[in-house]
Amino acid sequence: MAKSNNRTAKNSDATQQFVKGLRSVFFFVFSLSGVINILALTGSFYMLQIYDRALTSGSIPTLVALSLLAIGLYLFQGLFDVIRSQILVRVGARLDKKLAPLAHQVAIDMPRFGFSTAEALERGRDVDTVRGFLGSQGPVALFDLPWMPLYLVFVYLLHPMLGALTLGGAFILVCLTVATELMTRRLAGASHQSAIARNAIADSNARNADILCAMGFAHRAIDRFTEANAQHLQLQTRTNDISGTFGAISRVLRMILQSAILGLGAYLTIQGELSSGAIIAASVASARAMAPVDLAISNWKGVVAARGAWQRIRETVIALSNADLPMDLPTPCMSLKVEKITVAAPGTGRVLLSDVSFEIKAGDALGIVGPSGGGKTTLIRALTGIWPVLRGSVRLDDAELTQWRSDVIGDHIGYLPQDVGLLDGTIEENICRLAPQPDPRAIVEAARNAGIHEMIVRMPDGYHTQLGPQGTALSAGQRQRIGLARSLYGNPFVVLLDEPNSNLDAEGEAALTRAIQDIRARGGIAIVIAHRPSALAAVNLVAVVQAGKLTAFGERNEILGASAQPVEKRPVRAEQAERVPA
Repeated sequence: MAKSNNRTAKNSDATQQFVKGLRSVFFFVFSLSGVINILALTGSFYMLQIYDRALTSGSIPTLVALSLLAIGLYLFQGLFDVIRSQILVRVGARLDKKLAPLAHQVAIDMPRFGFSTAEALERGRDVDTVRGFLGSQGPVALFDLPWMPLYLVFVYLLHPMLGALTLGGAFILVCLTVATELMTRRLAGASHQSAIARNAIADSNARNADILCAMGFAHRAIDRFTEANAQHLQLQTRTNDISGTFGAISRVLRMILQSAILGLGAYLTIQGELSSGAIIAASVASARAMAPVDLAISNWKGVVAARGAWQRIRETVIALSNADLPMDLPTPCMSLKVEKITVAAPGTGRVLLSDVSFEIKAGDALGIVGPSGGGKTTLIRALTGIWPVLRGSVRLDDAELTQWRSDVIGDHIGYLPQDVGLLDGTIEENICRLAPQPDPRAIVEAARNAGIHEMIVRMPDGYHTQLGPQGTALSAGQRQRIGLARSLYGNPFVVLLDEPNSNLDAEGEAALTRAIQDIRARGGIAIVIAHRPSALAAVNLVAVVQAGKLTAFGERNEILGASAQPVEKRPVRAEQAERVPA
């Protein structure tokens, strides 16, 4: 259990150490790039020696020796280039291996705090962006850029005027790179946000495909997506136009510079200040000096995207590494206390529940009733820790929920949401909550308590039946009862059920009543949100929640039999208020 509890902390610490270790890897790649760029001068030296030594002497052995030496140096350059490329690809793969689980953890957490699914999934795409960038030519250009002075010095040694011309060309190309960065930075951010908005609409349309088809407004949903996609394409086009324009200008300037080097070299040769071999050597070296700038400009879109993605990844890693992991606490077995909690919707910040307090002891079952939109589901989300509380506290055996590790508290809480979501897997995997080593007896026990064991074993594959995405192969009632079995798996101390009988028949409601009775009998706590009175058959306490307030709390017979008024209008009586802690 301790190993499981520390998994997140260990993953985060290991990732942070890995991120720090990238510095040494990149320093090695930078040094390797220096060797590659030195070897890239082979062509210039070869031309210089061929024209100035082999041709003038007419010596075949000299030509052969120079050619063999050049071939050997080219082979070493190619070998080191392959090694550099493979290192960067493997760094990207290792980075993905370390960061993808943390990015997915963040993707799971973000919707709880009001972010859309598309925004949450962007963390995973950020990892893909960085990994893809490391396997592209972008890093090669960035590692080669600092070695440009090496070629400038070589050309300058051939002749100062050639060096000055090459330096001027390099300065212009660097200015183009800076201009590309300045003009694409803002557009890159806007393009990223537009992609998130477009993906959010696409995700919403896909999740509501049945509704769109049944009621015939899919075309309007498509129009909505088309509009968002058009905005994204407009920003993408502007970004690509800038990168493409500056890339084309840089290539033209490179060709002009290379021709200018040849022309100036020819003039200096005519004047007797330069050898014919030096002309070719200067042209080759100047072209090699400008190549990283041209490559960087053409790949600048990827550079900007990878930089933004890396910044978001770093923030994620730092946030997770700074999280304070609480110590292990004893298994809760006594009470659930709610002390003056106030809860707001994460997306809007609107307060949905305020100043709610009550206490439930082991063996109690609480039914929560009230009008729709009154705050019942908000209360359940606060009790499970899905939504954080603004003020107050939720305590298990006097310990706040924040004092429990998330994977530990999950073993003590069972939760059936109003909209039952089943994972794309088998019935067994869904009931056991993806346990790596599930207990078959506990799975069958949970299924029996939910009254679905016989239904499951009658299926062709039994507990190994694949449910598919969202369990669409099952009826709504079957999904709800499998969700109930999942909430009961492992006999958690607190079981929270939101509208658990909304899709159940009489047999299902009887199984639900027995499940609540079993929870109470074993000393657990059951909390049930219900609009149908049949769900309250096994509870002994009732709370009335309306307009974001707890307006009544007490014994079921006292609350439900207090008056003939509708539930939402019943006031808190003095004897009921005594049960609410101050």
